[in-house]
Formats: sequence, structure tokens, C-alpha cells
Amino acid sequence: MTKWDGKSKGSPLGYKIYLYLIKKIGIRFAYFILYFLAFYYLLFSREGTRASMCYFNKRLGYSKFRSFFKSYKNNYVFGQTIIDKFVIKSGFRNKYTYDFDGGSLITDLLKEKKGGILISAHVGNFEIAEYFFNEIDDFSQINLVTTDNEHQAIKEQLDKFNTSTNIKFILIKNDLSHIFEINNALKRNELICFTGDRYFEGTKTLKGNLLGKEASFPAGPFLLGSRLKVPVLFVYVMKETAKHYHLYSRRAIFKNRDANDLLNNYIKSMETVLKKYPYQWFNFFDFWNDEKEI
Repeated sequence: MTKWDGKSKGSPLGYKIYLYLIKKIGIRFAYFILYFLAFYYLLFSREGTRASMCYFNKRLGYSKFRSFFKSYKNNYVFGQTIIDKFVIKSGFRNKYTYDFDGGSLITDLLKEKKGGILISAHVGNFEIAEYFFNEIDDFSQINLVTTDNEHQAIKEQLDKFNTSTNIKFILIKNDLSHIFEINNALKRNELICFTGDRYFEGTKTLKGNLLGKEASFPAGPFLLGSRLKVPVLFVYVMKETAKHYHLYSRRAIFKNRDANDLLNNYIKSMETVLKKYPYQWFNFFDFWNDEKEI
């Protein structure tokens, strides 16, 4: 069984060379190179390919033959989002256009001056969300709640991009001191962001049925979101065309102090997004624990 380990691949030099090519020849050229890179990873990244094929075959119902080619497109779209993230974080935000769907929910949330919780997933390109939020409110502050391993992986990515971010990190700690940091950030009317679809071995999980099969989800985002008396939004940033993104925000409706109810509503929101953007599922590990069936 393959589980996510929070590690990232690639070298700073490779990213610098790619940025140089993008500056000189353009994003379209980078996308063209990606046709070959996506095929390379399809053949030689066995764990990722098996996980992607399971997603298309077992969860979306395609034949194994069609799932192989859909996994190729999955790789290609994933590569595009990495390029886009790289370009945007390197100061070329104006090369892209975007739409807000539910953007007023975020402004309303900030007006309430209670802070708020955002729960997203590894679908689409949520890592560029801060650039969307800056368009809504110049002073909105995002706090990403993460483990130490995941924080290190994100830091390494930022170092590769040679860029800075307005996002602050709240690290999950064994002594639960991160709860106080979250409460203090909410008192400052800041946004607390979780991803609700990945967990590390040994952490507490909740079970939920996603795309027809039970899977495990990190308990933390849903336990906190259901207990803290602040609004909760599900937020996704989805790629629609080569240079256009769509940000979705949805207010979570759930029973107070019922983490499972919040999780179930989160799963429904994710399924809605995946039905529209099936190639933007980017959990390249054995999410449903069913690779042995393929």
C-alpha cells in the first residue's frame, strides 16, 4: 500500500532553466515540452501511474485501456498546474485570467470579523489561491495549518521558486499548542486553511465514502471546523483553459460539533468539483487502498 510521504521532486536548477525558457519562448512552449514529460512519468513513475489508473478505472468506471490514456492526460494537466504555479509565483500573475464563483462569501466572511476556516483539497491548483484572495482583500491573511514534514516540503518548493509568500504556517504539534495559534489568528480576523484529503500515518482519521468507496481523511480539519464557532468554506482553484482559472467558494452547512457531518459535506463538494474536472485529481498515491485490485 502506497501512502503520501509529503516529499517533492525536482531541483532548483531545473526550475530556473524552465523559467528562463518560459521567459524567452513562452508558456505555450513549456506546455509543449510537457507532452513528452507527461509520457515519461506515465511510463516510469509506477506508483503514481497505478494510483491514477485506479482513480479512473475503479472510481470513475473507465476500462483499464482507457484509464491508461486518461492517466496520461492527468499527468499532463498536473504538469500544467505546476508550470502555472511557477509562473505566477515568479511575478507573472498578469498572464492569467480568472473568475470568482462565490467570491462574495470570502468578503462577507472577512466583514464578520470572526476569521474563518477554509478547507480545500489536492485538486486543481489551490497553492495559487493567495493571489486570488489578494484581489478580494489586500489585507486578508492566510494561515496554512500543516505538519512539520509538509511544511518542510512547501518551504523547499518556495525555495525552488526563489519567491516569497504572504501565507503563514501553523505547525501541528503534539502538545496541541497549535490550537492556541489558530484561535489567536481567528481573533485577528485571519483565515485558517486546511487541506482535508491527506494525512500522515499515525494521525487520527475519519472515514468517508468518496466516489463510491470508503477512504480515510485527516480528522483535524473537521474536528476543529465543527467546533470553532466561525464560518467554514470549501474552496477550490480549478484550471479551465491554458491561461484561465476558476475559484469556487461554498459555505459549509453542517451540524454543530459534528465532524462527520462536516466531512460528508466536504466529500459532496469534492465530488461535485471532480465530476466537472476529472483530470484535476492530484493525489498520486493509493488513496482508496485498492491498487491490488487493478
